[in-house]
Order: sequence, then structure tokens, then C-alpha cells
Amino acid sequence: MLTKVRLRKADAHNMYLLMMGMSAFATSLAYTIHLVYQVREVGLNPLQLVLVGTTLELTAFLTEIPTGVVADIYSRRLSVIIGFALLGLSLIIEGAVPVFEVLLLGQVVAGLGYTFLSGATSAWIVDEIGLERAGSAFLRGAQAEQVCAFVGIFASVALASISLQLAIISGGILLVLLAAFLAFVMPETGFQRAVASDRETWRVFLATFRGGVALVRARRILLLITLAAIIYGAFSEGFDRLWITHLLRNFSLPSLGQFDEIVWFGIISAVSMPLTLAATEALRRRLDLADDRKVALTLIIVYAALICSVLLFILGGTFALALFGLWLTGAARAIRNPLMEAWINQHTDSAVRATVLSIQGQADALGQIAGGPAVGAVGLLTSVRLAISLSAVLLLPILPVIRGTAQAGSGQNVQS
Repeated sequence: MLTKVRLRKADAHNMYLLMMGMSAFATSLAYTIHLVYQVREVGLNPLQLVLVGTTLELTAFLTEIPTGVVADIYSRRLSVIIGFALLGLSLIIEGAVPVFEVLLLGQVVAGLGYTFLSGATSAWIVDEIGLERAGSAFLRGAQAEQVCAFVGIFASVALASISLQLAIISGGILLVLLAAFLAFVMPETGFQRAVASDRETWRVFLATFRGGVALVRARRILLLITLAAIIYGAFSEGFDRLWITHLLRNFSLPSLGQFDEIVWFGIISAVSMPLTLAATEALRRRLDLADDRKVALTLIIVYAALICSVLLFILGGTFALALFGLWLTGAARAIRNPLMEAWINQHTDSAVRATVLSIQGQADALGQIAGGPAVGAVGLLTSVRLAISLSAVLLLPILPVIRGTAQAGSGQNVQS
């Protein structure tokens, strides 16, 4: 018992970095070859690939707010632990049976797991170490994820060379073990749990949810960020599900001697890691996350670069140009994620922080639900190249939206 108490007093900042790193290794182990598994072993067509993702996002859309409210009322620590356990279980389910319907079931479990993690993880670290240190922690956490994911790529390729299913199931088992580990060592000292009488009523759930919605409606910058999340979701679903199909269908992957072509997907992931690591480190040192205008300008540049890199990937006539575009796309998205997360936290009150972050996650899911099937249908009826090009076009409206946040955010920063 004494050992358990000591473990729970672990430094929250270091625990956050460890958690990000361990989860990144496990997910890299599974997701480096996840789409290859769906295309090769399960034999999904472009529309089915997107429908698998849409099932995930529909689940997230339906459960994002309830799980975010749970994190704000019960425990952010508990929400994180449940999230990792469910995500691991989903991978075990998907890897065990290579059937389309089973993949859909796995995505339902994964969607629920992601919603428990969404908002709760960042809200937890903000409460534990304070808003002032949180921005740097988000960027450091992104770096920890990139380093550990880099190592996970090689492990994934090694296991996938034996069996694609083995790599996916192994990643799932590691996530379940991570959840068990966190149950013993993850602290929670900055969160004020609702009293027992309030936890048992829907009144508090609804009040917390309404508080989050009211905050988003009251602050124009949060409304614009929510709109940006919808637009980004519409873009990301089609691209994420179809980029591997584009490479496999439209290019002959260069020979690697005795190695299987699966190694190419490890190389693609491995090369992108140092690029994103360097980019996030430069961002951490030079960008003041409390300056809304500078954050907005940086995001405009990042989104513009993202659109151009996706077009290069899809329109480049050679495998080398496609790879270059793909690596630039990955770098831009890696920079975008911690920037948006830190920015949302900067403008959100502590009492409803997880709920507001969950609203952002729901907005992203809504965009993916709206844009994904349309892009997948285009890929099935015409070509994957045209479908991914449509994804890039869907991202264009985000530029004026982000520009508008610079003016909307002035003087609205929250310091709690």
C-alpha cells in the first residue's frame, strides 16, 4: 500500500511525457502497417476504407461530449486509463479477425476509447502543472511521441514481416498494459472532483455540458476554432484512409532486394519523424503561445503548407515527389496538432476544459463524417488521385477562418 501511494506521487510533467511516449510506441507498432493490413489482408476498397474510418468518427461524435463531461465531473485520470484500455482492446479485436464487419466493431471500441482520451489528457496535465507550463509540455509531449513512435516503426516492420496481424495485436496489448501501469502511477492532485451527491445526477452532467457550450458560444475565437476543426476533419478522413492505396495503386515501389515492400512504409514513417521533431522543437523555442496573432499567423502558414504538400503528393508524377509531399504533409500536421491544443486551452476555463476540448473533438468527428464518405465514393467511382485532391480542396476554407481568430482572440486569454 505504501509503495502504491509513493508511485502516485510521481511528477506529473514527467508522467505526461512518459505516457505520451509509451502510447506513441504502442500505436506506432500497430498503425504503421494498419492500413496496409486493411488493404492487403482484409481487401477493402476505397469506400470501405473510408467507411471504417467513418464508423470510428461516428462513434466519437456520439460519445465525445458524454466522455468529456465524465472527465470534468468524475476523474480525468480515470478517463485517460479507460481510454487507453479501450484503444488497446480495439486493436486486439481488429488484428484477431481480418473481416470487414469485425473491423467495424473494432472501430466502435476505438472511437469510444479516443473520446475518453480526447480532452481528458490535456485537461489533466493543465490542472496538474498549470497553464503557464502546459504549452511547453504539449510540445515536449509531441516530441516524446515522435521519438518513441520512431522506435516503434522499426519494431512494427519487424513484426509485420512475420505477420501483419502480430504487429497490430502487439500494439493493442501494450496499450492495455499502459492503462494498467497508469492505474498505479498516474497522479491527480489538481482536479476537484464533484461531491458524491452531485455525481449521481444528470443535472450536473448537463450543467457542465451547458457550461462548455456557453463558453464556446461566448468566445468568438472558440467558435472559429470549432469551425476550423470541422473543416480539418473533412480533409483528414479521406487523406488518412486513402494515401496508402494511392501509393500501392499508382506507383511501383522500388525494389529493396530481399525485403518485403512493407519495409517501404516503415521507411516513409521513419524519415518523417526527424523532420517533425526538429519542427516542433523550433516552434517550442520561438513561438509565444499566448500571442494570438503570432499563433494565428503560424497556423495559416502551416495550413497553407499542408494544402500544397498534399497536392504535391497526389499530383507529383514520380515516387520521389510523392514521398517528398507525404513527408511535408506529416511535418505540417505534427506542428498543427500541439498548436491547436495549446491554443484551445489558453482560451478555456478550468471547470469545463475537458468538455470544451471534447466539443472540439466532436467538431472534428462531424467534419470527418461529412467529408469522408463523399471522398471515398469519389475514390471508388473515379480514382483515388481525384479523391485525395478533393480532400485538399476541402481544407482551403480553413485559411480565412484561422485569419479571423487572430482578431477574435485579443484579450480573451484565460489564466486559470
